[in-house]
Amino acid sequence: MFQTALLVLLLLAVLVALGAQFGLFAGPMPRDLGTRDGRLKPPAMTPSSVSSQARLYPDHPQRAYAQIEPLPVTGGGPQTLERLRRIAEGLPGAKVARSDPGYLHVLFVSGWLRRVDDCEFWFDPRAGVIQVRSASRLRRRDFGANRARVEQIRALLAAG
Repeated sequence: MFQTALLVLLLLAVLVALGAQFGLFAGPMPRDLGTRDGRLKPPAMTPSSVSSQARLYPDHPQRAYAQIEPLPVTGGGPQTLERLRRIAEGLPGAKVARSDPGYLHVLFVSGWLRRVDDCEFWFDPRAGVIQVRSASRLRRRDFGANRARVEQIRALLAAG
């Protein structure tokens, strides 16, 4: 009986690992990322995202939790985004999905289950800051991973 249970658990672990390697836990690429009317996409409806523009959505249920401060611009918006791209590329699991002079989209893939978080940076010329939004594709809760990552990027940007 014990050996059968152990074999079932081992088989289940192998299946989960194989599923992760084939993208089972990655989730589909969102089609509505980027800016529209001077805004990034609203925060996710779950507590697995942060957004420097959460205040723009006063009726959003995650507004208070999702709010994070925008990133400062140092030396111009496009130059700051280029620095952010280099910083992000140095972080574990990072892959640049899109890099334009005013916008950056980075995928962060977690280790074992290969789950994907989408992190966007947009130079807001009116406010003179980098607006940021980071959200998990599939996870309802991320235990603060997106917030911690954005704050790590903020610290690395400030360090020069």
